[in-house]
Amino acid sequence: MGKRRGTSAEDVASRETASATSASGGFEGRTILVGVTGGIACYKVATLVSRLAQRGAQVRVLMTEAATKFVGPLTFQALSGGHVATSIWEAEDRPDAQHIAYARSAGLMIIAPATADILAKIAAGICDDVVSLVACALPQTTPLLLAPAMNQQMWENPITQRNIQTLRELRGCHQVGPESGWQACRTSGAGRMSEPEAILAAAEKLLGIAG
Repeated sequence: MGKRRGTSAEDVASRETASATSASGGFEGRTILVGVTGGIACYKVATLVSRLAQRGAQVRVLMTEAATKFVGPLTFQALSGGHVATSIWEAEDRPDAQHIAYARSAGLMIIAPATADILAKIAAGICDDVVSLVACALPQTTPLLLAPAMNQQMWENPITQRNIQTLRELRGCHQVGPESGWQACRTSGAGRMSEPEAILAAAEKLLGIAG
C-alpha cells in the first residue's frame, strides 16, 4: 500500500509552500493581518495564509493561546515567512507598542476563525489577547473582515447575533460566512467557517483587487 497523504497542519504547510510558485499576484505592497482564534477551523487558515503570501501580501499572523492548541505557530511562521505573535507581552525593538505597530501597518485585518468568544470580546472592547487587542487598536478606516465559525446553536444564540450586529453597526466590520454544513460536533447546520477561497475573494473585494 502507498503512503497515506498527510492531513496535519504541518503537511498542509509543506504542500502550500511547494506550490507557491504557481500563484498570481494582487496583494503586492499590502500588509494583511490574520488573527487566528481557538476553533477547529484553524487548520483551514493555513491555506488562507499561504494563498495571501503567494499573492504577494506581507502577512502577519496573530494567534490567541487557544488557537495554538489547534495549530502550532511554527506552521504559520513557515507559511507567512514572518514572526507569529501569540502574546500581548511580547516586545520588539521599536518605539511604538507591538499592538499599535501591527494595527498601523495593516491594510486589512482578517479574523478567521472568528469564534463566539472573540466576537464578544471585540464587541465589548475587551482586549486580553493579542487578536482582540490589535483589533481594538485598528484604525477605523482599516477594514476588519470576520469569518465566523462555531456550533449552530452558538451561532444562532441571540447574544452572538447581537455582538455581530454591534460590530457591523459600530465598527463597520465586514463578514464572510458562516456556511451550513458538517461540523466538528457531529451535526450539520449553520456555523461552518467559509472556505479559504471565499475568504480570499472577500478580501480582494474589500481592497479592490481583481480576482
